[in-house]
Amino acid sequence: MTTIGFVRHGVTAWNKEGRAQGNTDVPLDDEGIQMAERVANRIEKEEWDVIYTSPLIRAKRTAEIIAEKQQGIDFLVDKRLGEIGGGIIEGTTEEERVAKWGTAWRDLELGFEPEEAIISRGMSFMEEIKNAHPGKRVLVVSHGGFIGRLINALIPQEEFSRDIGNTSVTIIELQDEKKICHLFNCTKHLE
Repeated sequence: MTTIGFVRHGVTAWNKEGRAQGNTDVPLDDEGIQMAERVANRIEKEEWDVIYTSPLIRAKRTAEIIAEKQQGIDFLVDKRLGEIGGGIIEGTTEEERVAKWGTAWRDLELGFEPEEAIISRGMSFMEEIKNAHPGKRVLVVSHGGFIGRLINALIPQEEFSRDIGNTSVTIIELQDEKKICHLFNCTKHLE
């Protein structure tokens, strides 16, 4: 049994502006750094064996802040943990998208990463983690769109929101016969 702790990165200026980030490498803002410090303090006393992170700076910096509180933990970057590719909408707000492409912009071919590709890279990562770290506790620092889709693919018999909060913690236990979500989208450290 492997335990996975998913953590979404801290907030960015683009999050606050409602801009689609996707693969655009947007850094944490000051509040995002404070949020990362709060989640790091929250899980400081928990025992984690390894941290994997997206290479995008907002997730990587969040993971680095967490790692500073976890003595001697292995720290690995995996590109499969990157955010969903947003195509040509990256950097735009909902208002700008509607003005440019109309209210049905989601139905257009705008270069979004296909759902199958997102799930494929996520499940490939999870299978590798399960095999590489049996019986271990693995922290995964990534992005809201990616984490939301991956959780729903891992536990399809339950309905989970795809709206994942900044620095939220989700804990999933990977058992041989099933996967159990013990904690979902928890942000109590921000209260």
